[in-house]
Amino acid sequence: MKTNSTLKMKAENVRVFYGANEAIKGIDMNVYQNEVLAFIGPSGCGKSTFLRCLNRMNDTIDQCRVTGLIELDGQDMYDPRLDVVQLRAQIGMVFQKPNPFPKSIYDNIAYGPKLHGLASKKSELDDIVESSLQKAGLWKEVKDRLDQPGTGLSGGQQQRLCIARTIAVSPEVILMDEPCSALDPIATSIIEELIDELKANYTIVMVTHNMQQAARVSDRTAFFHMGEMIEIGSTTEMFTKPNNKRTEDYITGRYG
Repeated sequence: MKTNSTLKMKAENVRVFYGANEAIKGIDMNVYQNEVLAFIGPSGCGKSTFLRCLNRMNDTIDQCRVTGLIELDGQDMYDPRLDVVQLRAQIGMVFQKPNPFPKSIYDNIAYGPKLHGLASKKSELDDIVESSLQKAGLWKEVKDRLDQPGTGLSGGQQQRLCIARTIAVSPEVILMDEPCSALDPIATSIIEELIDELKANYTIVMVTHNMQQAARVSDRTAFFHMGEMIEIGSTTEMFTKPNNKRTEDYITGRYG
């Protein structure tokens, strides 16, 4: 799978501290437009912590300090003048456990566009809701019950609802933190197909504990271990001939 060579995000010497403890140790990384980049590695190795740096979710954690440079389209994301709410619309996030709002399916999707003033009238909002649900592969299943609560959907449908909610504000990047770990195999395969379709329009960075999933859906993979990024490269190459012994040991199941 060839990756687009247009640089979308860049991280340089990113470190994350919880109090005095250094959780992420000087990571450098490029993320390219319209690629799926997967983070793999044992539990507690820093994958999700680093992912949360990419839309400043760590800002919400007391005692957490991020240093180094992270840019989106050449703009310093940690510039104090930057509007973080706007930034998080550009860089959406889908969490491990589906978290629909306790509102109707329609209002789950409409919430973001209303908040960001993306629709001036009801018909425009209707269009955004329909198109977001179409892109998330959920429209046919829910079009006749948009007024019912999103929490009444199955787990896999709820996760697609959360993806539709993320898409509704027209992000450029979608971060996914183990988006399938709470789902059954059928729902997982639907989400994986969806990720493959979405990369035509979005850049996707995902954390997965499932190496087969990384092999199936990502163009490039980064292997994390104990707060460091050990290796990053084409997924095919990493799974067939990794450069680093630690990567090979993890992929072949010697630890983790």
